[in-house]
Amino acid sequence: MILSFIIFLVLFIGGMWVMGISHDIVGFEALLFCAGLALFCLSMAWIMRADRGGATRRSNNWDGGPATN
Repeated sequence: MILSFIIFLVLFIGGMWVMGISHDIVGFEALLFCAGLALFCLSMAWIMRADRGGATRRSNNWDGGPATN
């Protein structure tokens, strides 16, 4: 769990940092902003799926059958 949190924190802070410096880098502003946004979104997805009972886990799949854990 600690390793998962460290990965989340690196992605989260890294994404915020990349978005923050994107306006200073001439010629790559949009690319860096999109990369930072992708890192930020990836960090949110990582922390929601990290634990066995994560926020996005379902007890049943889409057709109502048993989950394939």
